[in-house]
Amino acid sequence: MLIDAHHHLWRIARNDYGWLTPDTGFLYRDYEPADFKPLLDAHGIERAVVIQAAPTLAETDFLLSLAERHPYLGAVVGWVDFAARDTPEQLDRLSRHPRFRGVRPMIQDIPEDDWMLRPELHETFVALTERDLSFDALIQPRHLRALLELVGRHPSLRIAIDHCGKPEVRDWQAGDASFNAWRDGMTELARYSNVVCKLSALPTRSAPNWTADTFAAYVDVLMTAFGETRLMWASDWPILERNGRYADWLRVARQLVPEAAHARVFGATAQAFYRIE
Repeated sequence: MLIDAHHHLWRIARNDYGWLTPDTGFLYRDYEPADFKPLLDAHGIERAVVIQAAPTLAETDFLLSLAERHPYLGAVVGWVDFAARDTPEQLDRLSRHPRFRGVRPMIQDIPEDDWMLRPELHETFVALTERDLSFDALIQPRHLRALLELVGRHPSLRIAIDHCGKPEVRDWQAGDASFNAWRDGMTELARYSNVVCKLSALPTRSAPNWTADTFAAYVDVLMTAFGETRLMWASDWPILERNGRYADWLRVARQLVPEAAHARVFGATAQAFYRIE
């Protein structure tokens, strides 16, 4: 089974996407299952994981309602308020839906690099662990140290690092100090068996006219660190289209991942992590 481990759907009229404004250009319109499913069908992809794009419980309920009507949505990663007292009860409510799999706070939008280490959030991470729910870590390189500390505190928490940790491909060269710091941080995180990584968003982190060579050093780091059993390919559609097309990113990723690892990286890892039927 081929799986796209990360994409987004939204409906502008819901009005809780603070980052979605007319300034975002072509992204400022509705993106519905009818827009995305033809792309999956064209490439033989059977399931996809839909990820929250707004920091509200209403967003999570919206995505779960879509999953009820569209079988290709194999898993939903929503949002909860990590600091709210009733978050464990909210997780119990959401978990009654058969495709709810975890949550994603929008960490990259929070100014405080150590936000995830706040004491008042501890109980939510414990609640996720106790319910076997996943935590999608939407981080940037500035968060690597904090995420390492979080993993140490919660060694049984199932964590997916989104978008390769968002390396600055357009500004870095393999071997420079920034690249090496990202490499070392990701390699250290990979030492924890409860951490997986999404091979996604490299196109939107790079300059235009990227090729397989643009990403080769990054994919090599991730394959070496996580291996095929803890690396999963994802499109990050429709954000991807800021600097690329679905078919091109899928083709380049297939070129860079060793063929013997394709079954896992392009399907089985996501199927196991998100328990996709």
